[in-house]
Amino acid sequence: MTSGVVPSQSATPDGRRAVFHMEQLSKTYDMGAVQVLALRGVDLDLYAGELTVLLGASGSGKSTLLNILGGLDVASAGRVWFCDQELTSADDEVLTRYRRENVGFVFQFYNLIPSLTARENVAVVTEIAKDPMSPEDALALVGLAERLDHFPAQLSGGEQQRVAIARAIAKQPTVLLCDEPTGALDSKTGVLVLQALERINTELGTTTAVITHNAGIAAMADRVVHISDGAVAEVEINTAKTSARELSW
Repeated sequence: MTSGVVPSQSATPDGRRAVFHMEQLSKTYDMGAVQVLALRGVDLDLYAGELTVLLGASGSGKSTLLNILGGLDVASAGRVWFCDQELTSADDEVLTRYRRENVGFVFQFYNLIPSLTARENVAVVTEIAKDPMSPEDALALVGLAERLDHFPAQLSGGEQQRVAIARAIAKQPTVLLCDEPTGALDSKTGVLVLQALERINTELGTTTAVITHNAGIAAMADRVVHISDGAVAEVEINTAKTSARELSW
């Protein structure tokens, strides 16, 4: 991985450092004779300990951006840093190590192993992590201390998503990247999932990015980044955040 100092402008006036720093980030997909420009020159910083909502319609480029930050995809142009390490042009081995050691992922669909209990699903990650918390502690953090030995089929959709969150944070990642984590859930259940993310961000200080098309979620964020047509259209700062339990949509 190429190393280097992240440009000085990627720190806030109060001294918070950028965990991610992006400069003119672009992504083009070749679809046969057609090229699809998914990202168009994104300049953006995500800061340590903040909860950021990336808000935009389907097809706006949100998932592409998150996949590049998470090392699941690579940019076609531009540069991106994680702390003092440049991810741009990193090879597969480096990106695999980066994902394993630094990033927790939460997706719309839970991807739990049906034949394993909640505890065992989380242990799949803790067994290969450097300095994990116990599966029991991770599940307690998302409110599932009483459901350790239940199989996915015995859990509601919201409970399964919270197991997925526990699995993502059990390795104590630097960043938690969430792609439509409430997309498959009703409002009441989705709020429970968002409360779990809020608690992790507050209690562990995990830098958290949540992408969504649901504007009702934006009020819980420190900042809201509006994504449109592959570019950052606007960045809003929430001076008075709304608790996740007070959200509805």
